Amino acid sequence: MNEITTFNATGETGDVTEAMPHSVEAEQQLLGAILTNNDIYDRIAQIINAKHFYDPVHARIFEVAAARIARNNLASPVTLKAFLADDEGLKELGGPAYLAKLAGAAVSSYAARDYAQMIYDLAVRRELMKLGRDIADQASRVAVENDPKEQIVQAEQRLYKLSEQGQSESGFVSFLKAVTDAVNVANAAYQREGGLAGVSTGLMDMDRKLGGLHPSDLLILAGRPSMGKTSLATNIAFNVAKAYKRGIKHDGTEGAIDGGVVGFYSLEMSAEQLAARILSEAAEVPSEQIRKGDMTEEEFRRFVEAAKQLEACPLYIDDTPALPISQLAARARRLKRTHGLDLLIVDYLQLCRGTADNRVQEIAEISMGLKAVAKELNIPVIALSQLSRSVESRDDKRPQLSDLRESGSIEQDADVVMFVFREEYYVEREKPSDDRLEEMAAWQQRMERLHGKAEVIIGKQRHGPIGTVELSFEGRFTRFGNLVKPWQNDQPDY
Repeated sequence: MNEITTFNATGETGDVTEAMPHSVEAEQQLLGAILTNNDIYDRIAQIINAKHFYDPVHARIFEVAAARIARNNLASPVTLKAFLADDEGLKELGGPAYLAKLAGAAVSSYAARDYAQMIYDLAVRRELMKLGRDIADQASRVAVENDPKEQIVQAEQRLYKLSEQGQSESGFVSFLKAVTDAVNVANAAYQREGGLAGVSTGLMDMDRKLGGLHPSDLLILAGRPSMGKTSLATNIAFNVAKAYKRGIKHDGTEGAIDGGVVGFYSLEMSAEQLAARILSEAAEVPSEQIRKGDMTEEEFRRFVEAAKQLEACPLYIDDTPALPISQLAARARRLKRTHGLDLLIVDYLQLCRGTADNRVQEIAEISMGLKAVAKELNIPVIALSQLSRSVESRDDKRPQLSDLRESGSIEQDADVVMFVFREEYYVEREKPSDDRLEEMAAWQQRMERLHGKAEVIIGKQRHGPIGTVELSFEGRFTRFGNLVKPWQNDQPDY
């Protein structure tokens, strides 16, 4: 086993507080192995690069060797000699003879990957120490522009970035690997109840149209006030959290095999108000009665039972108002790191804050930031959005993509755009006077047809069809549900 040497800031060995962990021997063995067999480079290129080497001379040797191998040229002590002949650091170590010494001292190639991992791990430790010093240095400088909260966000971002390094392969993948991944996803969908590739919303017809909620997708759920955007979002959050089961996924990793951990940013309502809505749905007690405490003994018993069941649900609510998009992303990373995260909901997009002075640019920054969070954390993100008032001036009140408020970037960045529409809301406000009997009769017939029904209009979907999904809506419990069609059995498929 190679001994790990520690050096202080001046390069002297010893037991000091500012020791920088590294292993010269591991770096020498790896470089020697590469110079004797260039094929080894392809096996370790995904693990390390030149910046992970502690010795700057070793970093330059690796860099030149990697550049030659990338061009399908030989990297050996002889071919590297011309490129490093004037390197002062190499001259101190013995010049070109040092390259020959590296190649001659290489023991075997089978341990090269272990040496590469060791060099990477030690580099991460050095980065952690550097990050700690930077945090301490910034915190010690008391200035108006050095806001402590912003420093925390920046530190979290750097920590998360450091923790994710080397976690996944990047660049091109072979068609065989891509096909294998596609078959694995299809197999998981085939074996899962309901045939879904993504996380189930708990709403049967919506799942059929979307195929579930897919990782890395940004879904926009838009609508005019009182259409039920927040209600639908809380219903989906509750359904996903309630169905959560942990186990071994099809790719061999541990995580949610059904349902998931849900993060809910409630920028408009408090956490208590949001919890009351979810409890109203679960207990089937009208939310206004919960708010006033006007419940019968039976209703209160159902309310308490529902609260007990919900205690175990992995649903996390953040009700910080006017949250900057950078902090929203940082908190999502922290939640995934500490409790896991399978679905993120933001209510609503226009209440987030960006850094741009122009409102259109700010909304563009927020929508791009949300899409970046979805890709970075590999989770679906549902962002609620307001619609412009132009809907109200049309005879047909059904929303369309052009009604998205303040920025075309929302439509551009989103993978799915959905609109919540309840025609009943508008027809109810067209009630004729009692003395106009024919109009009143026609109005009542129309209200009976529309009562308790809602539509989710899918206006854009990158990976599937657009169209309309019909749902039931119980306003008393702020609950959306599956709408049983006349030709369907009383029992749904699942």
